[in-house]
Amino acid sequence: MTFRLSRRLAVPLSAVAALSLALTACGGTTKEDTANQNTAAPTNSGSAAADPNAPLKEGLKIAYLPKQLNNPYTDVEVGGGKVAVGEIKGEYKLVGPNDASASSQVSYINTLIQQQQDVIVVAANDPNAVCPSLNQARKADIKVVTFDSDAAKTCRDAFINQATTQGIGESLVKMASDLAGGSGEIAVLSATPNATNQNSWIEVMKTELAKPENAKLKLVKIAYGNDDDQKSFTEAQGLLQSFPNLKVIVSPTTVGIAAASRYVSASSYKGKVAITGLGLPNQMRKYVKDGTVKKFALWNPADIGYLAAYAGAALKSGQITGAQGEKFKAGKLGEYTVGADGEIVLGPPTEFTATNIDQFDF
Repeated sequence: MTFRLSRRLAVPLSAVAALSLALTACGGTTKEDTANQNTAAPTNSGSAAADPNAPLKEGLKIAYLPKQLNNPYTDVEVGGGKVAVGEIKGEYKLVGPNDASASSQVSYINTLIQQQQDVIVVAANDPNAVCPSLNQARKADIKVVTFDSDAAKTCRDAFINQATTQGIGESLVKMASDLAGGSGEIAVLSATPNATNQNSWIEVMKTELAKPENAKLKLVKIAYGNDDDQKSFTEAQGLLQSFPNLKVIVSPTTVGIAAASRYVSASSYKGKVAITGLGLPNQMRKYVKDGTVKKFALWNPADIGYLAAYAGAALKSGQITGAQGEKFKAGKLGEYTVGADGEIVLGPPTEFTATNIDQFDF
């Protein structure tokens, strides 16, 4: 879920487990502009001018509707939201389906409208299926904030995006360059050949590698592990055998980075070939501890939920309307600026190394 670098580094987050959820984190939750395919925004949306000095209202009823319940990655996100709602003295509510089907969230939205919530924070299972209900909520003066996975922009007031494609691609190249000492061969171990977010990040990487400052880095191959552990393991082995001068494998998928690290950690390539990309700290900790991996990155799921609560409260309090350029404060995360189409970007990914990895548990 795939950064406009307008925010400083996010702070540590809470617990997540399960490798399968890592796929959710790195396999498609980040949204580029969603197609505008639904009903127009209600006429009352954004009609009032923002008052950045308006006091933040207390007692706001803020409901979270994730893609599905009992998902460890999601649990961390909404956990951050619960903390923020407590800080602003609001009423936190969590509802959601047990499956992530396109229409599974609609009945929950309708119920939240009947309950007269002040803010609905939703990670959309489908960008369009939820739109009619979300616009009914907005007509009822309920502010709608999407997080992690956006709805069509015509049916929400703001979108909390963990990162931008540009920012992730830039970060991946920077880590690769640092690990390669600025020159040498690098390879990419991606998910599937048609993974939209992976391909977008790789295109940014290619653009970055074409810049003069990266002229000494050479991308020799893009391999695909299909987000399958054994396939990724085999592909990592193949890269190292095919390119004896390879310096870095960049894997922007949690399955790939873990599989490549596992292979290198038990091979003669350990200490000679660096592994980096996007991964979960708990998944990668042992490889950092044994020296296989020097650095990797990921965004902060808890802070996504935390930021969403403050954005919703700012909307409901009249501090912002969701228009580009508006600013608001988000507790411990500091000040944020609303971007185009109501997008609010959490910030650059957290970079994990041996010096800080024990500060994180997810």
